[in-house]
Amino acid sequence: MHIDNLFESIQHQLKQNTNEITLTLDNAWTQGRTIYGGISAALIYKAIRESVSSDSQMRSFNTAFIGPIEANKAISIKVEILREGKNVTQVMGHITQNGKIAVMSQASFGVNRQSKILVHNKLPHELNGPIKSNFLPAIPKVTPKFIGQFELAKSDGGWPFTGSKKSHTYGWMRYKVPPKAFTEAHLVGLIDVWPPTVLQQLRWPAAASTVNWNLEFIHPQQEVSPLDWFVYKAKTRHAQDGYANTEAEVWDSNGDLVALSRQTVAVFA
Repeated sequence: MHIDNLFESIQHQLKQNTNEITLTLDNAWTQGRTIYGGISAALIYKAIRESVSSDSQMRSFNTAFIGPIEANKAISIKVEILREGKNVTQVMGHITQNGKIAVMSQASFGVNRQSKILVHNKLPHELNGPIKSNFLPAIPKVTPKFIGQFELAKSDGGWPFTGSKKSHTYGWMRYKVPPKAFTEAHLVGLIDVWPPTVLQQLRWPAAASTVNWNLEFIHPQQEVSPLDWFVYKAKTRHAQDGYANTEAEVWDSNGDLVALSRQTVAVFA
């Protein structure tokens, strides 16, 4: 099922004044024994975004991946507005399956205000544009199925499980089947697509799982085409004792920084 169909179902259910959104994701979105974390976070974000005034913009989106989500089984999404202040709105959302919380997100939205502080990002990504997709082929039990939803073009860094000495990943990304219109929720679903930066240092397949993911959007953002590529530059800040701390920057096709991403990853090797 395409991501647009999932988002449309969320919109439809919210219009029916449904307090609990129900969805089912198929095998095309699987990542090992669970559903791809980017799509689960994007679904929560979509439900939250629809529940908050359009005057407020997302400033921070923090997601904890608590337990696995099975494909082809119903999930429920609930949203709770914790506080709606004059400037900032705090919202909580979570996914449950089989009565247990699997993913939980907390989002902060803020309205634009006049300010004497103005600091523009001046850091360019310095990557040459992608010519075509360039990613690992579909290897059974190694390449996650959800990768088939995206196009990736790696510019620098190693492939997972190849014993690379590098611990960073630079590349381009977009949806294989373009959405009807590209939204913030699509961006959430896209940013998490790359494998953890440290997997390339292993010489054999091993499991890894994101424990926590913090995402911040940079505003204002220009309108982008559903066909546009986004730049992703991620590096490992520290890795030890089975955990890695990584951070990434995301640029749009105009060369503007649009998001900052940080993750805590558990590596079982």
